[in-house]
Amino acid sequence: MTAPGPRRSRLVVLAGPTAVGKGTVAADIRDHHPEVWISVSATTRRPRPGEVHGVHYWFVDDTEFDRLVAAGELLEWAQVHGAARYGTPRLAVEEKLAEGRPALLEIDLQGARQVRATMPEALFVFLKPPSWEELVRRLIGRGTESEAEQARRLETAHQELAAEPEFDETIVNHEVHAAAEELVALMKHQQESADS
Repeated sequence: MTAPGPRRSRLVVLAGPTAVGKGTVAADIRDHHPEVWISVSATTRRPRPGEVHGVHYWFVDDTEFDRLVAAGELLEWAQVHGAARYGTPRLAVEEKLAEGRPALLEIDLQGARQVRATMPEALFVFLKPPSWEELVRRLIGRGTESEAEQARRLETAHQELAAEPEFDETIVNHEVHAAAEELVALMKHQQESADS
């Protein structure tokens, strides 16, 4: 008789408004918790300074993104801020969950809603700014978007903040490392609950 394989893990989805720090929290987890697998999204947007293909995103052109969508290879995808498209490659997520490894998706609100439709058993965590003023400061302080893009993102952020009740848990991002540790503790608790 063979021993059973690892128990399938529960996907954790982290979403929240633009500029709340989702990517920064995910990067902190990547640096301090190698046991947590973090999905790498595909995107049609241009890389920002310091971003590495295959680490931060899979940077693809529109033709390749269209192919991924048509082939059903994305768990979710969306056009964000009326510009670039982002999507989560399905196969890698399924493989990590089957291995029983803690798996995290750091995605936008549209993507989280699509994942809820296809994987309602996932745990949905909303990352919230300490205040609206802090969110504005973070977005403008990044200096990576034009004024028009900043205005568009702030308008989107108002709508995204209203989605908090759709989520299972909320973490306030007062400080990146603390928010990351709170999320990892939540993931470990979920895994222990599933194992018991």
